[in-house]
Amino acid sequence: MAYQFVREPLRPEEADRLCHACQTTDEKLIVWTLLDTGLRVSELCGLTPAHILWQQKSLRINGKGGPYGKRSKKRVVPMSRRVQTLLEPYFSLHEKWFVGARQAQKIVKRVAGRARIRQEVTPHVLRHTFATLALQKGISIAAIQKILGHDRLGTTAIYLNLTDTHVVEEYSQKW
Repeated sequence: MAYQFVREPLRPEEADRLCHACQTTDEKLIVWTLLDTGLRVSELCGLTPAHILWQQKSLRINGKGGPYGKRSKKRVVPMSRRVQTLLEPYFSLHEKWFVGARQAQKIVKRVAGRARIRQEVTPHVLRHTFATLALQKGISIAAIQKILGHDRLGTTAIYLNLTDTHVVEEYSQKW
């Protein structure tokens, strides 16, 4: 089997520090949306008002493969209250996202530096963090797979990085 690089997700306290380190609305829009939805940075930067399902509190995402062709994948991604409160005023004034993927990466790195997080933090690390936190909060692996837009459960499993402490705690609570 080929070597697979696994990104280390942020610990819950690091994710909180990252959120608190956001100083501007733009930083909050990027960091909170990535952390609360598990979107890929390209999906985030492609958001428009047409992607937002306000009544369902969710986003309609054209995943990897784009909106056309046989590999197009559409999925619905739930939206947290804090993300909705940021996106609503933003998209009432704008028709498209304000930065590209590279600029979003720079903003995430800048906020992570301000939060004094030692590991390299990228939008994709926030995607892994979302998956791990969702599992820890009790969201099923099948639901996480659907939110992330994965075809195979094995792909989702790569994102779920639980510590030994968390495994022992969960076992103790449920057994």
